Amino acid sequence: MVRHKAFASPTALLSSLRDRAPSDVYHSCAYYENPEAEMDKKGWSGADLVFDIDADHIPTTCGKIHDEWHCGNPACLVPDGMVGRGVTPEECPGCGGVKFDAKTWACKECIDTTRDETRKLVDMLTDDFGFAETEIRTFFSGHRGFHIHVENEAVRGFDTMARREIVNYVCGIGLDMFDKKSGKSVKSKGKTSNIEFTLNNYGWKRRLKNGMRQYLSEATTENLNELGVSKKAATTIVKNKQGILQRCVEENRWDTVKGVGYETWMRIAEHVKNGEIAQIDTVVTSDIHRLIRANGTLHGKTGLLKVEFPMKELDTFDPFVEAVAFKEGEAKVSVSDAPEFMLSGETFGPFKNQQVELPTAAAILLILKNRAELVTSNV
Repeated sequence: MVRHKAFASPTALLSSLRDRAPSDVYHSCAYYENPEAEMDKKGWSGADLVFDIDADHIPTTCGKIHDEWHCGNPACLVPDGMVGRGVTPEECPGCGGVKFDAKTWACKECIDTTRDETRKLVDMLTDDFGFAETEIRTFFSGHRGFHIHVENEAVRGFDTMARREIVNYVCGIGLDMFDKKSGKSVKSKGKTSNIEFTLNNYGWKRRLKNGMRQYLSEATTENLNELGVSKKAATTIVKNKQGILQRCVEENRWDTVKGVGYETWMRIAEHVKNGEIAQIDTVVTSDIHRLIRANGTLHGKTGLLKVEFPMKELDTFDPFVEAVAFKEGEAKVSVSDAPEFMLSGETFGPFKNQQVELPTAAAILLILKNRAELVTSNV
């Protein structure tokens, strides 16, 4: 890592990149009085608010197909080391180790999953926090997700604790779905308490209200049973959907459905909440000294570009077309294994223990993913 660098102009930066040819390039999200000094002497003066949404941290059905991890502890209790598929765990189930060798892949489902999470985050930033769209920059990360940068003077001076409050809001951490109501008692499980479940049109209450409306309008008895709702209560809810949507969701009269208590509503609300949160890398947003990949540079695990695009194009942006950097030449590679994938509108694979000639971008992707080795190139 080459750190603590500053450049007086874009020309000076480009010259340094040509000389070093690094695999990855990052910039600080923070602002410093003396950026080339050691950390304790830089003079921190603020930082942009950044979010990283990556499929590495989000369970997906496709991950169990194309992602694999292997315990990196030589002394793992499992012979030859514990192996698994999907999201890499924080600790090895076999030995408790925290080092892993992981092979991941980026597919359309990965990108669409992170796109959904990014959409929820942007909605929170604009509707709940009040940031203008002009203050929010959206990027494809170059790998399996998106970066969101909020460049606003009001948040630039926030410390770590203030940024964690934003993280908690976005992730629904510590959310109290009960309202304390003085002078009104509610019976729950045969007991009387001074709490009530109410939904309004502001912040998280609005999100829960909209989510409850959608969930209850579509839920089947099987869906409700999966949440732990009794068969009797589930049947009652499904049979009385329209009345529940009006009395409960719109009028907050949650105690008017016979046989359905607050515990049931809380189970449903918790499920809805988990669908409304935005799954972000919490460490990235809390860090006031964070480094983030530089726009327009290659990702060292894919050969794709980190690309900025207008927020309004989030639903249509295709990284497998618009983030492709290498558009000429071909290369022959020896592929160990690779799933079927698309790049620049072409479909490749699947490959298994074979030599193939591919466009440069596809060959580089396989090489950087440790799925292939270069044989020859005409680039």
